[in-house]
Amino acid sequence: MTFTPDPASRILTLADAVVWRNQLRREGKQLVITNGCFDLLHRGHAAYLRESRELGDALLVLVNSDASVRALKGPSRPVVDEYSRSYLLCSLRCVDAAVIFNSARCAAELAALAPDLYVKGGDYTVEKLDPEERGALQKAGTRIVFKPFVPGFSTTRLIERIQS
Repeated sequence: MTFTPDPASRILTLADAVVWRNQLRREGKQLVITNGCFDLLHRGHAAYLRESRELGDALLVLVNSDASVRALKGPSRPVVDEYSRSYLLCSLRCVDAAVIFNSARCAAELAALAPDLYVKGGDYTVEKLDPEERGALQKAGTRIVFKPFVPGFSTTRLIERIQS
């Protein structure tokens, strides 16, 4: 994938992301992956994504689909649709690409992409990772990194503030 400033062109299918990932590997570059809902992008997300990108040569964000967010967060979520969330993420300089995934967990995507590094927020530990996701990462030899939250930033709290 050649970098383009157009965020829409950096929202990839899994198949296109695998081709890009293989290109990065041939070039000796490190791929960092993180995943999440990213429903209302806030400063905590921006710091987390920037710090994640600094760990490697490229950052790919696996974005929960609308149906996946509803299953995880409830019927009132997401606030922002999957395409718009992905577009906004790809608008950030630190995000190289995004892939939308439909299931509650992204084990299949992690297995297909075999990232060099995988980053999760500080509320996770290796033991708290989904067993299938953890298995896919371990099989790929992926280094797992946990980043602390920026205090005071939470999508749920932000939604509660907006509603009150």
